[in-house]
Amino acid sequence: MRHPDQDAQLDLGPAALELQDDLEGDTLREECGVFGIYGHPDAAAITALGLHALQHRGQEAAGIVSYDGSRFHSERRLGLVGDTFSRREVIDRLPGNMAVGHVRYSTTGATILRNVQPLFAELNAGGLAVAHNGNLTNGLTLRRELVKNGAMMQSTTDTEVILHLVARSRRSRFIERYIDALREIEGAYALVSLTNKKLVGARDPRGIRPLVLGELDGCPILTSETCALDIIGARFIRDIEPGEVIVFDENGQDIHKPFPPMAPRPCIFEYIYFSRPDSIVHGRSVYEVRKAFGAQLARESHVPIDVVVPVPDSGVPAAVGYSQHSGVPFELGIIRNHYVGRTFIQPTQAIRESGVRMKHSANRAAIEGKRIILIDDSLVRGTTSKKIVRMMRDAGAKEVHFRLASPPILYPDYYGIDLPDRGGLLAATHSLEEMREIIGADSLAFLSIDGMYRAMGEPGRDPANPKFSDHCFTGAYPTHLTDQTQTEQQPRQLSLLAEAS
Repeated sequence: MRHPDQDAQLDLGPAALELQDDLEGDTLREECGVFGIYGHPDAAAITALGLHALQHRGQEAAGIVSYDGSRFHSERRLGLVGDTFSRREVIDRLPGNMAVGHVRYSTTGATILRNVQPLFAELNAGGLAVAHNGNLTNGLTLRRELVKNGAMMQSTTDTEVILHLVARSRRSRFIERYIDALREIEGAYALVSLTNKKLVGARDPRGIRPLVLGELDGCPILTSETCALDIIGARFIRDIEPGEVIVFDENGQDIHKPFPPMAPRPCIFEYIYFSRPDSIVHGRSVYEVRKAFGAQLARESHVPIDVVVPVPDSGVPAAVGYSQHSGVPFELGIIRNHYVGRTFIQPTQAIRESGVRMKHSANRAAIEGKRIILIDDSLVRGTTSKKIVRMMRDAGAKEVHFRLASPPILYPDYYGIDLPDRGGLLAATHSLEEMREIIGADSLAFLSIDGMYRAMGEPGRDPANPKFSDHCFTGAYPTHLTDQTQTEQQPRQLSLLAEAS
């Protein structure tokens, strides 16, 4: 039986899909968000609230698995958290005092119900539910090996590999089997897992993906960002350390550190784009860091202007920082429509030609006759930037300068950010002047790499020991890229079953 959320996905005609791609083609796509709680009587309801706070990390699907002492219960749906988990009857179908949840943006595997997490498997030791933020860089290689040895895959997501690796381990204790699986995978992961006795959190040895520990009413919580703790009134305790595996059960807390120490390399894009501005990531306020990016931009590439205009929403904090440092007034010259969704009716050709105006519109009163500088967080393909510049000129802007609060994106990502290959990245295929001409700005500048590091409180980037995963700018990947180095070309997914989604 098709789920109603799946039917909603079918409302899009080809023209609407093309417009959707046009609206979102020049932005970074969200990763995923995870949440887990142990020992609370309202575990599922609290998990749903936490997922609401993490909605910005993935809007394609959401799921929760709970355990009531004898049975696991699962609700996984396409669509937003509020589409399903705001209903009392859904929460009532998730009894128990332990739960894990996930919001998804697909980076491996199609957006279909069988890929929605948490994934669940019945192992010989009992049930195991896994929610994963990140991407495995050897997931396809492991998948081929597992299938060759008889494994039957039910999804097309790399997370399922982890379940199979745990299942095939010959260790006697669950946590040893779990660690065996972690030793075989490469790449980026923040995992929150649930068994019939334990809540388990794990973070990759480089700490690429974030995971934090909180506490509510004496019950431990594991989640992607501190904003998910704030929404439920929980107390932040600490970041889970890179390479750490933490276990909660009836005996309390147990910590394992199965990997050799490595220099942490958290993802810089958590500060540039992914995390909510009110989150604290590795001890730094995301909002304050983004303001610092904007101030550094003003130091590096200021020109005479009348107003500073953010490209909402992610460009707002950097624009505030730029304005405060330069002394140029901040104005909301662009108003964003937050209600452009995936199920709008198929538009006419005239509406399609308006393109970006469905998502952004000019505030003529703030920009007409003025020299403006647009501040955005990043530039991917340049399609939306070009239309926003044209919109500003049509609204009467005298000059339009464009500034990006991150360096040029030159390389693809393999850790959970859905970026195109190098051929689809504007900065990788064009010079600065060519990019300026394409988007139609009077001037164009990016934040320098050293400037980005200085805004983070570092003296600059140390090529021998970079403090962050900045591979999209530098090509310096922090882990092996096994799937990318295979001589045999590997598809992004191996499933031969096509499903309506």
